[in-house]
Amino acid sequence: MLRVMRSLVTVVLLAIAISSPAAAQNPVLDTDGNPVQSGVQYYVLPGVTDVAGGLTLVRRTDQCPLYVGQEPLAPVVSSGLPVIFTPFATGESTIREGRDTGVQFDAASVCVQSTAWRVGPEDPDTNRRFIVTGGERGYFRIDNNGGIYNLGWCPSESCPNCRPRCGSAGILVQNGTRFLQLDGDAFPFVFRRA
Repeated sequence: MLRVMRSLVTVVLLAIAISSPAAAQNPVLDTDGNPVQSGVQYYVLPGVTDVAGGLTLVRRTDQCPLYVGQEPLAPVVSSGLPVIFTPFATGESTIREGRDTGVQFDAASVCVQSTAWRVGPEDPDTNRRFIVTGGERGYFRIDNNGGIYNLGWCPSESCPNCRPRCGSAGILVQNGTRFLQLDGDAFPFVFRRA
């Protein structure tokens, strides 16, 4: 009887571990092959070469908020500004694929506001939603695409009862400025520890 009880307990614990979201999702890896960690600075860089630089803060108008954009391709390509990732799941320190993750530039803003990323309203001219900073933090997801990653927005843990219009993050060029936005083609990224 004791052996049956031990077996039953083992099966139950194994089932709990397998069904746990953290156990089911692979860690996001940086360019050195190490798991991306919460609270550590990383540069978000293009997953393909000779396209542009890293992600940074950019202006779209003369007013705040600032937008998330991409450094242009120049003779010396900039890594952009470092970001800090924060998992929505309390107690997690490793950033995992497909999980709600907060993203914030680890930099000061001339707008004197948070540099946390969030999804802005749909732009009537482009029918796309730009990624902006300031206000309440949004939660994004990082999905593996064959060793490079796509950023997306589809909150599930942070808003379990929501029915959001999910989207993949891509780059939209307007007047020579490269903006991170949703609702277009996905853009591949990698994460390099700062």
